[in-house]
Amino acid sequence: MDGFALLSRFSPRGDRSVRCGLALLFLFLFFTNAMGAEVQQQAIRFDRDIRAILADNCFSCHGKSKQEAGLRLDLAAGATQKLESQTRAIVVGNAAASELMVRLNSTDPEVVMPPPHAKKIISAEQKKLLADWIEAGAVYEKHWSFEPPLKSAVPVVARLETANPIDRFIEARLSAEGLPVGLEADPATLVRRITFALTGLPPTPAEIDAFMADASGDAYGNLVDRLLLTPYHAEEMARHWLDVARYADTHGLHLDNERQMWAYRDWVVKAFQANLPFDRFAIEQIGGDLLPTATPDQKVATGFSRCNVTTSEGGSINDELLFRYAVDRTATTMQAFMGLTGQCAVCHDHKFDPISQREFYALYAFFNSAADPAMDGNTLLTAPTMKAPTLEQEQKRVELANQMQVLEKMIADTVVGIEYIDPATLQAPPDPVRREIIWLDDEFPPAANVKSDPGGAPTWFTSSQLGEVFSGQRSLERTVAGIGQDFYESGSEPIVIPAQAEIFVNVWLDPALPPKAVMLQFHTDGWEHRAIWGDPAVIAWGETGKPSRAVAGPLPELGKWSRLSISAAAVGIPPGAKLTGFALTQFDGHVRWDLAGCVSTQNAATDPAQSFQAWWQERVGNDLSNDLPENLRGLVKQGPEKTTSPDDRARIQRHWLAQIWSNRPESIAVGTREVEALKKMREEIERSAPETFIFGDLPKMRESFVMIRGAYDKPGEKVERATPAFLPALPIIEGIPLTRLDLAEWLMSPEHPLTARVAVNRLWQQFFGVGIVKTSDDFGLQGESPVHPELLDWLAVQYRENGWNTRQMVKMLVTSRAFRRASAVSPEQLARDPENRLLSRGPRLRLDAEQIRDNALAVSGLLVRRQGGKGVRPYQPDNIWEPIGFAGSTTREYKRDSGEALYRRSLYTFLKRTAPPPFMVNFDAPNREQFCSRRERSNTPLQALQLMNDTQHIEAARALAARVLTEGGLDDPARIAWLYRTVLSRVPETDESTIVTESLAGHTARYAADAEAAKKVIAHGESKPPEQMVVAELAAWTLVVNMMLNLDETLTRN
Repeated sequence: MDGFALLSRFSPRGDRSVRCGLALLFLFLFFTNAMGAEVQQQAIRFDRDIRAILADNCFSCHGKSKQEAGLRLDLAAGATQKLESQTRAIVVGNAAASELMVRLNSTDPEVVMPPPHAKKIISAEQKKLLADWIEAGAVYEKHWSFEPPLKSAVPVVARLETANPIDRFIEARLSAEGLPVGLEADPATLVRRITFALTGLPPTPAEIDAFMADASGDAYGNLVDRLLLTPYHAEEMARHWLDVARYADTHGLHLDNERQMWAYRDWVVKAFQANLPFDRFAIEQIGGDLLPTATPDQKVATGFSRCNVTTSEGGSINDELLFRYAVDRTATTMQAFMGLTGQCAVCHDHKFDPISQREFYALYAFFNSAADPAMDGNTLLTAPTMKAPTLEQEQKRVELANQMQVLEKMIADTVVGIEYIDPATLQAPPDPVRREIIWLDDEFPPAANVKSDPGGAPTWFTSSQLGEVFSGQRSLERTVAGIGQDFYESGSEPIVIPAQAEIFVNVWLDPALPPKAVMLQFHTDGWEHRAIWGDPAVIAWGETGKPSRAVAGPLPELGKWSRLSISAAAVGIPPGAKLTGFALTQFDGHVRWDLAGCVSTQNAATDPAQSFQAWWQERVGNDLSNDLPENLRGLVKQGPEKTTSPDDRARIQRHWLAQIWSNRPESIAVGTREVEALKKMREEIERSAPETFIFGDLPKMRESFVMIRGAYDKPGEKVERATPAFLPALPIIEGIPLTRLDLAEWLMSPEHPLTARVAVNRLWQQFFGVGIVKTSDDFGLQGESPVHPELLDWLAVQYRENGWNTRQMVKMLVTSRAFRRASAVSPEQLARDPENRLLSRGPRLRLDAEQIRDNALAVSGLLVRRQGGKGVRPYQPDNIWEPIGFAGSTTREYKRDSGEALYRRSLYTFLKRTAPPPFMVNFDAPNREQFCSRRERSNTPLQALQLMNDTQHIEAARALAARVLTEGGLDDPARIAWLYRTVLSRVPETDESTIVTESLAGHTARYAADAEAAKKVIAHGESKPPEQMVVAELAAWTLVVNMMLNLDETLTRN
């Protein structure tokens, strides 16, 4: 272990990188000095350099909300006007005469500003900036982010005429700053960096080898293109957005019960996989339900506004909760898409940004008519919800649709070839024929879904004695107290009822145990067709004397087989209707049933199953068209005389030939049965599909008011839906209320100055570690100014002009020289640009929590890459939820999953808001209670301790150790080299190999002498080690791998 402790600090490779960088620094200084960019000292600007000083130290007393002594410093007019003291705070061009500078430089506690009790100090450097700005003219500017972005000309930089525009902006700035440009990272580092950046997963040695072997001249571009198309890239992109959307798997307050809305998380993944343009991505989340003919996916997207924390705590006040939910949704939308801290205007006008309290509540009005209730009911699903098939179900549904399309085309092609002559049109119609159709004899109809009630399978009575069974080899038999029945639904093909049909069944009633009544029941569009023999009062379904409970007569004679019959018309079943089920029902007693069906005297000219004309005429003017497609119902009902279009008449006849005609070809009958079977499978998918939260509005809008001091029960001035005045106006049509869809489209309009900037800045932050605007969550006056303002605006306009193509923008970022530079830092670079904001070197940042866990699973071979579905519950400490769990909560006890669920990507880990996964929290993941666009990045001893002792990591180390022994080679040097390539994407230095060899020898000796300790080391986790492994050797390698997974280099995207 001592060797590994040394290894975690030892960095010969890093020292060599620095030495190489310094050696080449002078060459690069030569080339950068030769660049053709003309440089001027940057002028002091109010927006970039001055506003923040005044905002932090002066605006609270001399700003928009308060003007002590009549002085207002946030506006030029207020700052330069003559005050009651006959002085001017700012005398343009004369800092010495400006009362502002006199007060700032005073040592008199009665005069100095800020006053001592404010405990604010303005540094000498800041005072000089203020003085220089006043001397230069004290020009006030509108805040940079509130002005439309301008696509300035890409700088001309020598030798970079054809380079990525990003590099021309950056290297022009570096030249201006006199900073050298770093070298490109070595190929192995590049592969590792880009693979982690785009997928959140490490590259495999095979992928590195493929990159090295690519002789196309654009190996890096080819790799980027391949990674951008993987589902893992979509998952990685989704992970960042879900922080913004505050997605989690529980309600968040009080019981913090589970909520089911992981379909929204899966929608986000699908959106990135499909490269959904960002404007559509935004619009569908804010107002997808309001789009014309909104698709299920577009409704699922509105889950963005249902991700907020909710409760059902006893004693809560409905109005207060509805107010809080609407405030959260408003503030989240503002910050997610505009980078504005709208929540600062809930109680009063925003202290810094030009957002009045009234304007906040005008935005709030867009979300104040939400249809979801104040109390979530502590339930898994809180309305409004909808069905949202899983990825597997959606794939199956598409497969079924394709199969149905093939069959329906076959049926349609066959029907077109039929030469049908309607018997009703013949001069000499055929003679009537008596026909008996059997529905039940020893078996129910083919593929019928047969059921019994009370439960169990139907009981068949078999006998060879004459008279024991009426027909065939067996009959149905039931003995019951109360109501009992055998029935079926959904046979492979509906039974078409012929004209003048008489339905029959044969029954035997036990004299020793007779029933009080027997009943036939039929299913077409419902079960409301019944015929009763015996006492009609004992079966309470339907209305006596109507088709729903037709009284057919007394019970038949006991102890002998009797035929019961009733006309189809008496139970409300018209000719041509489709029977999709029937039931044999009794009340009390012992009954046998046999040989059921229907008989009719069929005249082909009047039989709806043989004559198209007869079938249609029977449906004219009535509602017998439920078995018709929606697009044919109105045409059939109005009759052939009014349906004059030949195309319409032909469509109706084709339907009849395929679905109704009793003499249709067998191929059509078989095809129809198969289509019906596929439809049932599709219906089952739809029935079993999980539900998810969606957003919707009440039928009638709630009124909205400015809430005085942000109190839910103190409404003030009434407000209508509107947008802040300092931003482009949202078009209003008189008499038509604005909707969330209008708001969404306004956010994505070309005139909006914020949305594109915020979006590209967040992408920049994702790949470079820090945004061009460091405060990616605040583009207002308190936010940081962009370090590359012209580049940010160029990217924002480019993003919008290229159709909000996120994948294209990501490619531009990661193929830039700036992204591909080595991260080794020279003393000069560190001194002049410690945070690497100017990007003279490559980005180097610690992996996020999910990436750290997924990396361990990936290199170990345990990672399960299946996408989507319900959140999984991997290893966590026992009883982790109980201390904060309430009795009755569905998330009081943490029940760990097993099998594949333990090894899914961290994106799919179940997230309980009041007790998030401790591994994630320890590595700075948010609890998703509120919007988060940038995570903290820490490096603590507790993190190292967790990586060394966490079950998931020890198990991953053991699994990777087993891979080392089976795939890494025959001796320790080869295995060490394989391990380094697998974990770090490089070969080890000589010194590193020596340290690992010594550490391995020590562990091997220890575990060879202590078999029980070795067994304990390899016993962690649910997965089992290979049986053929030598236990001591596997345990030793497990500890070696465990420390490799804990190295700073392993946890860093270099």
